[in-house]
Amino acid sequence: MSLVNLAHVCSHLQNASLARLGLTSIPYTKLHLSLALLLHKQGFLSQVKLGGPSPPASCFPAATPDNHSITAAPHRDRSPRSPEAALYDVVYKGQTEEQLRREGFGEEAIQFALEHPNRASRRLWLGLKYWDGMPVLRKAQMVSKPTKRIWLDSRDLGRLVRGRAAGQVKPITRIGEILAVTTDKGIMDARECVERQIGGMPLCRIW
Repeated sequence: MSLVNLAHVCSHLQNASLARLGLTSIPYTKLHLSLALLLHKQGFLSQVKLGGPSPPASCFPAATPDNHSITAAPHRDRSPRSPEAALYDVVYKGQTEEQLRREGFGEEAIQFALEHPNRASRRLWLGLKYWDGMPVLRKAQMVSKPTKRIWLDSRDLGRLVRGRAAGQVKPITRIGEILAVTTDKGIMDARECVERQIGGMPLCRIW
């Protein structure tokens, strides 16, 4: 897990929102995909689409071989055939066409993998949202850092959710603020971690 790249993504999303961009892209990785799905689920993003270096034809098109919509919930228990695991297998592991067909992937996913053999060119295209002229995503700040990774159990996360600090981590006090936590069940909001009674490493807070 590269927290350096995640810090760059947080800065990019914050700057893109301040610049009032309707669409932006970030490098495709498993971590970035899970975080983008969480932000989409929480209402910060209007869309999450898998594509190449060129942007989608329009902001809300139907899924095509060049532009695949992603709507899976990021917090669900990951099985080998979960939507995000399937996309990761297709896009990141670089499987051959024969392997993809044998494992039951659809034609669109297969065509996308064949048309974008260079993994570095694969991007996640994110639709940014605004309300009354103001960005929905205003700030994105890292909590854990490459030089200092923080681990919290469910009790510590419960304190943050209830408005109390947990060690050096500040509480969640802003309206609409979420704290993205990476766990063995995937990336999820701190409130859901408390409900499931699981801990993890807080990655970033977004509001």
